[in-house]
Amino acid sequence: MRKLENKVAVITGANSGIGLATAKLYLEQGAKVVLSGRRQEALDEVAKELNGEFITVTADVSKAEDNQRLIDEATKKYGQIDILFLNAGIAPISPTVDVTEEHYDTLFNTNVKGPILATKAALPHINDGGTILFTNSIVHQKGFEGLSVYSATKGALRAYQRVLTSEVKSRGIRVNSIAPGPIATPLYSKMGLPQETVEEMGAGFAQQVPLGRFGTSEEIAKSALFLASEDASYINGVELEIDGGLSQV
Repeated sequence: MRKLENKVAVITGANSGIGLATAKLYLEQGAKVVLSGRRQEALDEVAKELNGEFITVTADVSKAEDNQRLIDEATKKYGQIDILFLNAGIAPISPTVDVTEEHYDTLFNTNVKGPILATKAALPHINDGGTILFTNSIVHQKGFEGLSVYSATKGALRAYQRVLTSEVKSRGIRVNSIAPGPIATPLYSKMGLPQETVEEMGAGFAQQVPLGRFGTSEEIAKSALFLASEDASYINGVELEIDGGLSQV
């Protein structure tokens, strides 16, 4: 039997990278999947390559009304939710001396406010024994230059996850997060840097990884499947680093 047979999964940031790879794997494993992203044209494009039962919902997680509408449309179509995977996030770079209020607000609205409000909207509809999963990052453990605000958002999300784990314990809902290291996703191309700078930064990251390479979205998706399935039935409140050993040495 497939590991997520007839489970309902909601995934944010699902039009590319980790979110899309996870959506594909969840569908293969029998889940009914709600994919959300900010751009309808991107969702329409990825829908062409998906097999299984799914819907797409255009939603900007930084907006409270979009988070509520995402959950409303998911439950209208499929009823209750079994897996809430809050994956959407952004990582524009700015040295501390150049941080602006706009930079701060943009990052915190997307990376912190969005997941918190989506969780609030979804909790009444998540089945007891369900799963909430966040995409976090190892950045809040390491101190990479230029990622001060991004790192702060991920540290905040980890703190929120700990409290949430305690608050939903009576319902048997497991709360975990995935903390990727350097992963080959479109995230790097969205940092607002020249392509050659992105490539140099990527090469530098890869050299720091004990395995000597970037990870793939598919490798992260396998961990997202594990944490959402009964295979991880006694795993709760953890942040799982998937980084080729970067955060461990």
